[in-house]
Amino acid sequence: MSWLVDELVDLGHDVTLFASGDSKTKAHLKPVWPRALRLAGKNHDPSAACAMLLEAIAKQASEFDVIHAHIDWLPLPLLSRLNVPFLTTMHGRLDLPGLATVVREFPDAGFVSISDHQRLPLPNVKWLGTIQHGLPIDLFRPCYEKGYYLAFLGRLTAEKGPEAAIRVARDAQMPLRIAAKLPRGETVFFKTRVEPHIDGKNVQLVGEVDDQKKQPFLANAAALLFPITWPEPFGLVMIEAMACGTPVIAYRSGSVPEVVEDGVTGFVVENEDEAVKAVRKLDRLDREKVRARFEERFSASRMAKEYEGRYRLIAAEGPQGAANDRDGGDAGRLE
Repeated sequence: MSWLVDELVDLGHDVTLFASGDSKTKAHLKPVWPRALRLAGKNHDPSAACAMLLEAIAKQASEFDVIHAHIDWLPLPLLSRLNVPFLTTMHGRLDLPGLATVVREFPDAGFVSISDHQRLPLPNVKWLGTIQHGLPIDLFRPCYEKGYYLAFLGRLTAEKGPEAAIRVARDAQMPLRIAAKLPRGETVFFKTRVEPHIDGKNVQLVGEVDDQKKQPFLANAAALLFPITWPEPFGLVMIEAMACGTPVIAYRSGSVPEVVEDGVTGFVVENEDEAVKAVRKLDRLDREKVRARFEERFSASRMAKEYEGRYRLIAAEGPQGAANDRDGGDAGRLE
């Protein structure tokens, strides 16, 4: 959202961002909660922050041509009654029980998916298009030298595949570095399934990294391992690796085939054996080409221009306007 907002401002739009007070943005910041919830500790109620957010939007809604929501289904009852055109980008998985019932209650609400695969469980949603995520092209510096370890970056949960990454690195006889945060509730998984394999040499735990530390972590890696076992809606870490010139070895699940170009920016594999074989084929990939494809496909400016097209469409149609674009694929990508 931060990168999208800043790009929209650079395009000349007047943008108001409703977010936490510690947010950094080029837009007009409307603080609705003092600090980011993830940094506030476990004693804070996220529902209270969301209530404040929705109230702030309701008070100012008439000032805007378009409202763009990023908190899934929560604001739909409010936004459907404000008489202001709006759209919602879905950021999570959509195969959960009960979501089809929600969709039926809001047939005129327009949505954007972040991959074509993400939208498959809900074909009857009014999809305005698929708009893939993007990064500022100068956020990470590429490295074109051959990396000397494999990297795992993400949450330490079973569905993200840290155990598989450890086994792949071991069988490929390469060191593995893990940069990850441990979510609340995953301590037992980490203590019993991951930590016993961390020896500080063949498997190193780097911990959580910010953008500054993420740059060398990804750029110096031979490849990013992404052995997911869930329907990943997008997988931002994949394009972060590509921005560094680092190829991706990922399981064929969720959005992976839409993001990774097999044999160009990495390898799409079916299992651990294929992942090990892919590690041994990394010399066939051109890291400069990996970076070039990132710039061509996943820049923040491309993302912002695609959203700009959607904003113009729904603003022209009005609050109850129904977009005719109900198909997937490239529908939301050419503005």
